[in-house]
Amino acid sequence: MTQPPTSVVKAPAPERPLDAARFRTRTARGAAVTVLAVAAVTVTLVAGIGLGARDISPLEVVRILLHPGEQAFDTHVLWTERIPRTLLGIAVGAALGASGLVMQALTANPLADPGILGVEQGASMFVVFGIMFLGVTDTVGYFWLALLGSSVAAALVYLIGTRTEAGSSAVGLVLAGVALAAVMSSLITLLVVRDKEAYAHLRFWSVGQLTGRAEVLDEVIPFVIAGLLLALPLGRTLDILGLGDDTARALGVRVERARLAAAAVAVLLCAAATAAVGPVAFVGLVAAHCARLLVGPDHRWSLPVSMAAGAVLLTASDTAGRLVLDHGEVQVGLMTAVVGTPFFVWLARRRDLVRL
Repeated sequence: MTQPPTSVVKAPAPERPLDAARFRTRTARGAAVTVLAVAAVTVTLVAGIGLGARDISPLEVVRILLHPGEQAFDTHVLWTERIPRTLLGIAVGAALGASGLVMQALTANPLADPGILGVEQGASMFVVFGIMFLGVTDTVGYFWLALLGSSVAAALVYLIGTRTEAGSSAVGLVLAGVALAAVMSSLITLLVVRDKEAYAHLRFWSVGQLTGRAEVLDEVIPFVIAGLLLALPLGRTLDILGLGDDTARALGVRVERARLAAAAVAVLLCAAATAAVGPVAFVGLVAAHCARLLVGPDHRWSLPVSMAAGAVLLTASDTAGRLVLDHGEVQVGLMTAVVGTPFFVWLARRRDLVRL
């Protein structure tokens, strides 16, 4: 009697074990680069305090730091100008570095910069209105107006971008940001060309600079610290979102909520930085890519490294701007443009970086 054929059930292939050695190597590399990045920030901090148009010897700097109550001109220069200015540069640079990396991750655009969502133009628009209709002319007033304008612009971009055919995708947000930025830039130009006083005040704020901005350090620090602390845990979420919306949902991530939370943190950081020193281009772009080149695409490591890279880039550019001329100084926004423009062109020509 012939027996019916039996179906052969193949045993499932054993799961591939986690490559522990590779994981340890990647973790060790990330930790080492992070330590080196913190050391670089420390060196930049020391250089920013010790170097400037006025020559102050290192021993004199140490003596002034140990005896802050002395009534001397060098003491006044350090404690009222260089130290607050350098600390502000580190805070703003770290904020722009983190904001740039998060925005690139959310938009899946390696050429994205914190200005892509119209944040800088929103800040400028509210500063113009404050100058023309509220009589605001002080730096602290500019800060609060710019912070409010940045937040409003980001909210408009989100509302518009999530109601396009692209839905909540990166393409919709980018298109909405570019369109809103163009409209705001045109309105700003239309307003300021008719008012010379408004143009003069806006020109002071709109050129990214740390000169004369030390007084806003106390105002911006709480926002920057809060934003950085909220950004650091986003690394794992950004890694999962990078796998695609369907995969992220399968892994239990609420995609829309996670995207909105990450975008809110990025806007908070960018808005605080822009409000404090004015628009500064390319810091977020350069810092984010430097971080990826050093530690790879893992956002759990690239986020803190991008913060440090942004702080080093902005503070070093400001210090160089103080030294490049015999009399006067070059504003930090121009110095970062000198570094960032060729980097942007090189990046745009690299086909392997079209996608993150």
